[in-house]
Amino acid sequence: MSDLTGGLTGGLTGERMQGAYDTRPRPEARRGPDPAPARALLPHRPGASGSALARQRRRIALLSAAAVLLLTVLLALGLSAGEVRVPPLDALQALVGLGDSADVMLVQDLRAPRAVAAIVAGAGLAVAGTLMQRVLRNPLASPDVIGVTGGASLGAVAVLATGAPAVLTPAGALGGGMLAALLLAVLSWRGGVTITRIVLVGLAVQQGLAAVVNLFIVRFPAELATEALQWTTGSVYGRTWTETGTGGALVLSGVVLALAGHRRLAVLDLGDDSAGGLGIAPNAARLQLLLLAVLLASVAAALTGPVGFVALAVPHIVRFLAGPPTAGSLVLTALGGAVLLLASDLAVLHLLPVHGLPVGVVTATLGAPWLLVLMLRQLKPTTGSTTR
Repeated sequence: MSDLTGGLTGGLTGERMQGAYDTRPRPEARRGPDPAPARALLPHRPGASGSALARQRRRIALLSAAAVLLLTVLLALGLSAGEVRVPPLDALQALVGLGDSADVMLVQDLRAPRAVAAIVAGAGLAVAGTLMQRVLRNPLASPDVIGVTGGASLGAVAVLATGAPAVLTPAGALGGGMLAALLLAVLSWRGGVTITRIVLVGLAVQQGLAAVVNLFIVRFPAELATEALQWTTGSVYGRTWTETGTGGALVLSGVVLALAGHRRLAVLDLGDDSAGGLGIAPNAARLQLLLLAVLLASVAAALTGPVGFVALAVPHIVRFLAGPPTAGSLVLTALGGAVLLLASDLAVLHLLPVHGLPVGVVTATLGAPWLLVLMLRQLKPTTGSTTR
């Protein structure tokens, strides 16, 4: 789709340039040699555009390879570190069932589900964030803004309040996130779907659900309130292979669907008028992509709770490193989210002095300065040069 967008942009630019040079100058001007250099500029533009696209693809490929390598190193460290240390290479072998039986049991049953849950949730949150930011055309958009994390928190807290088994908490979070999405769709659809309306309704839904969560926690017994408060901050503690496997399959499917829908997403980047001219219904496409983003964020919240700032920060970091969004950068975004959340969880486990700290505290600490930088960049006036 980037090729299509580049072609459209290049075509429009070429038309403007031809119009600039076909101004029917005076006859004496036509006899001069001046138009020749101008015409010579036009054939080189497609090649320059293709070269820039090739450089971006190479950059994304290198960054993706580096992210995979870093993710492998972090996974090996996460599986090896603990009260019983296992060499990193032995830990990776134990993950696939090779090596000493004690190491296999330690890695597969205790350490791997938590690490894989962090990878899955980080990838889902990052892709959900980039979808929301592009669909809503708002660099500050994230699941925290449109109520998804508030719904996931409410669903999990409601399960805890009823005294249901803890294994049902992720299911409650997933149901709460989808309920928030349904509420957002119903309220946004009335009066027509616009970007501003979706954002404003999402903010209202998020704040309303957060208020209900706080009411639940205040009314809880002390021991349940502590558990609920830790879960609503974000944590990957106690995940099982059943939860991780189901969540991983859903997130992988969601990423594949996001890649398949990247063409529509790129057309929406051109604006609603251009999208309609290219045969895409903007409102329907926007709601479909938002629903996909909500599903990814809800699954991630079901695994880790409402971890903040991963969905907000990672798309901006990838855009800064890799350039304009493409299908390849979407894969890089998923890898970046997995790296960030896994690294944050390892910091909670092995670097910070406070035991049992939720991973959401680390991501919030890292994300708050980033949010401030983004807000300052949005408020900074753009000054253009008026002289040559």
